[in-house]
Amino acid sequence: MTRKRRLRPEERALWDKVAASAERLPKHGKVMTEPTPSPPAAPSRAKTEPMAPFRLGAQVDHHADHDLLPGLTEQINTGGVAMDRKAFGRLKRGKLSPEARIDLHGMTLERAHPALTGFILNAHAAGRRLVLVITGKGKARDEGGPIPTRFGVLRHQVPQWLRMPPLSGAVLQVTEAHRSHGGAGAYYVYLRRRR
Repeated sequence: MTRKRRLRPEERALWDKVAASAERLPKHGKVMTEPTPSPPAAPSRAKTEPMAPFRLGAQVDHHADHDLLPGLTEQINTGGVAMDRKAFGRLKRGKLSPEARIDLHGMTLERAHPALTGFILNAHAAGRRLVLVITGKGKARDEGGPIPTRFGVLRHQVPQWLRMPPLSGAVLQVTEAHRSHGGAGAYYVYLRRRR
């Protein structure tokens, strides 16, 4: 048997606001009127880079950044060292031992994301500095559908999750693990000091 909880004051205020904006449904036999359409939004004046012209037979740039978060791949793989450089060097050589680890491979994205979030926030709250997140390298699979399936979905998604709130406030550095800790199938996550 589940017990109903009372709404907190901010939840109650939100509910009252939503309830006040609701309109009563008409009774049977009455005709509903169409709502007036809102005017179209003004076009965005955001600066965009022009696309390169397409030429048939041209070489494809396989190293182009096609990630959802531009620049993330370079930040993880090549630069953007936010932690102490000496400690970073020891980390890359596999000389630092992770204080905790989580194994996500085999999980779906829906299960992995909350598991990773809880793990990182708990490790940060416990004062840990270096944790290991194991994603696996991914399976080469072709389901034969019209949309290709990304190779190593978790391996691609985990660094993006670590750079977005609420985890971005706890994470200082993300880098691929040393071969002794899983190599391309794992990430070192160096956490910020608790304040």
